[in-house]
Amino acid sequence: MARTVDIAKPDRSWRTIKSLLPYLWPKGEISLRVRVVLAAAALILAKVAVVIVPIVYSCAVNALSPKAGPLMIPAALIVAYAIVRIAASGFNELRDALFAAVQQRAARVVGRETFEHLHALSMRYHLDRQTGGLSRVILRGTTGIQTVLRLATFSVVPTLFELVLTMGVLWTLFDWRYAAVTLIAVGGYMAFTFSFTAWRIKFRRQMNETDNVAQTKAIDSLLNFETVKYFGNERHESRRFDESLAAYETAAVRSQVTLSALNLGQAAIISVGLAVMMLMAARGVAAGRLNIGQFVLVNTYLIQLYQPLNFLGFVYRELKQGLVDMEQMFSLLRTQQEITDRADAKTLAPRGAPVAVEFADVRFGYNQDREILHGIAFRAEPGRKIALVGPTGSGKSTISRLLFRFYDVSEGAVLVDGIDVRDLAQQSLRAAIGVVPQDTVLFNDSIRYNIAYGRPGASDAEIEQAAKLAQIHDFIASLPQGYETRVGERGLKLSGGEKQRVAIARTILKDPRIIILDEATSALDTATEQDIGTALRQVARDRTTLVIAHRLSTVIDADDILVLRDGVIVERGTHAALLAAGGVYAAMWAAQSELADAEQTADRLATGPATRELAANVAE
Repeated sequence: MARTVDIAKPDRSWRTIKSLLPYLWPKGEISLRVRVVLAAAALILAKVAVVIVPIVYSCAVNALSPKAGPLMIPAALIVAYAIVRIAASGFNELRDALFAAVQQRAARVVGRETFEHLHALSMRYHLDRQTGGLSRVILRGTTGIQTVLRLATFSVVPTLFELVLTMGVLWTLFDWRYAAVTLIAVGGYMAFTFSFTAWRIKFRRQMNETDNVAQTKAIDSLLNFETVKYFGNERHESRRFDESLAAYETAAVRSQVTLSALNLGQAAIISVGLAVMMLMAARGVAAGRLNIGQFVLVNTYLIQLYQPLNFLGFVYRELKQGLVDMEQMFSLLRTQQEITDRADAKTLAPRGAPVAVEFADVRFGYNQDREILHGIAFRAEPGRKIALVGPTGSGKSTISRLLFRFYDVSEGAVLVDGIDVRDLAQQSLRAAIGVVPQDTVLFNDSIRYNIAYGRPGASDAEIEQAAKLAQIHDFIASLPQGYETRVGERGLKLSGGEKQRVAIARTILKDPRIIILDEATSALDTATEQDIGTALRQVARDRTTLVIAHRLSTVIDADDILVLRDGVIVERGTHAALLAAGGVYAAMWAAQSELADAEQTADRLATGPATRELAANVAE
């Protein structure tokens, strides 16, 4: 689960803001920097105009008093009042328009960097996390960036700037007491808002956490739609999801109740401050020290200042939430990569002649206290086919993950073309390896897209040629939408054999130097397995191939068969040699042959004369 962040701590808030600043002033983006400068200028001009508005208004009020001159004087002031207000609004809109590109670019860049960073993290990290929760963190984080950039830059700073200008004007036109009351009222308002919001942010955090849990459960349940149906657990899944929604409901109600209390307190502080200032101005008018226009000026300034302050309460709450969301995303960016490229990493050509693969006394465990592989050593010569067989949990798939460098070995080395994979750039290593996995997961897109995923940018002719070699072109051509047919979530609209052929076509299109067939047919029936056997042999031809097999019938043509048990190679040799040895492999072969014979006998009985006679009688 995502780490809970106590964003109320100032050090965390400042660290998050410091992480954001470089995106506000992006390197090499001159046009965006110019926009920032122009937006800042527009902000200053807008606030200067806002401060001038009450002065022009008070002059117009005095001009309308009994001692005023001709009517043309207040008319000119009223026109000036309108012009200044239009200028203030215009500069505000210009500011927002200029800064929009900076704000959206920052959200886009951080979102992309987080997405890329997640893909760069190790398999171990992703096995310990839930995808639904991570996707919500990215979504809320990018939204939080937009919120913080918009509100902090053009609400908090402008409001503080306006406060300083207003206090200066009040001090100049009246005396220091007016400025002092304004400062006390605003200070009290902000102190109450900040402290109360810091207390109630825990309810918002609870909403986030329960929302993560609910969305993760929903995505997990929908991704496993078939399993839910198989066991008839729709009510169970609904109950689990509703429990998460109930927790979210409770946190949301508490958040709203405390928000109402916050709004009431803010309104009380604003009203008291306004009343004190107006009483002071009224006494000045009664004593003859102030005129009606100055009384109106004080009232207008306070109302005008309190409007953004009232909004500042909302701004502060949104900023705190934005910082919470951003901190979770930036914490993802700060997560260290377990598997990294060395500074002098070498590059392996993705295509070309087959290369040797060697495991040199490899030891490895997913956890330090449990070793999976105990000194695995073998060499696959260029262009040869090596098979890894053994019971579940013997370490077969772990070997492929180490070759792909999803993990680094604890001891020993994995070598490709004589180079330790830790000395190779990960991108080039993985580009040279093609995998046909046991569980083929397809993207919810067209068949063309899923095949082209092996080499994005491949031409239609290359995609169709790969499909022909995988023996699936004719099937695709028979579909109403052909290659544009969508395969559904995780490819559920295709059968197991069809999905496997798409995976094979994808690997053929990639044209790698090393092939890993990771129990590619174990989930298929015998007939389907035989049908795609030719396609698999086409993939493996003229390449260094590692076959991880459950069914031994798929590896009888291997150049070398390694029999694993409990992370140790207990036998090795060709199919014939291992049978002749009469050891573990021979026992496994005998057991599978007996099972295959039983299945064939059952099939013959199901289609024999007695069955046909029974069917005929039923038909009559």
